[in-house]
Amino acid sequence: MTVLDSKGRLFGKISLLDIGAALIILMVIVGVFFFPGASGSVSQFGVTTKPIEVDVMVRGLTVSDPPALLKSIKTAETTKVIIRNQAYGEVRIKSVQSLPRSVAVPQPDGSVVSFDDPRPELNYTADMLITLTGDAQITESGPVLGNNKVKIGVQIELEGELYDFNTSVVGVRILDS
Repeated sequence: MTVLDSKGRLFGKISLLDIGAALIILMVIVGVFFFPGASGSVSQFGVTTKPIEVDVMVRGLTVSDPPALLKSIKTAETTKVIIRNQAYGEVRIKSVQSLPRSVAVPQPDGSVVSFDDPRPELNYTADMLITLTGDAQITESGPVLGNNKVKIGVQIELEGELYDFNTSVVGVRILDS
């Protein structure tokens, strides 16, 4: 009996093509399960983590009781953050500052004076500057929270017990540890 017959079978029983196909399938299985590559968890070698402060500005938020909302945000220690529709988690609230609504009034001499806006509908509108703090990964392109870059102009959604609204980042500061 020969090792390889005229039909390409090993010892007349197993085809060389079947052996090749079985080896390819075995290598694919080993590759998928033992060497997942970039689809697995992202390792963060060489990336430093530092505390950052992020200022977000809320303008024209319609609410029935703006002082109560301001008070509830000030008394809360943390808020949930969603960046680009991806939940990051909770960050600390450092400060909340109410911003005044004013209107520029031209004077007869050509100067401009700022006065409080007298429109009654503004009693149901809140403007505020909120400073958030948290730990971010510092990369070459800036701070990153939950795989999302945090830069001026980025839209962030804040969610608490009684509120859920969108804001815009107006300031980012990287602090020393």
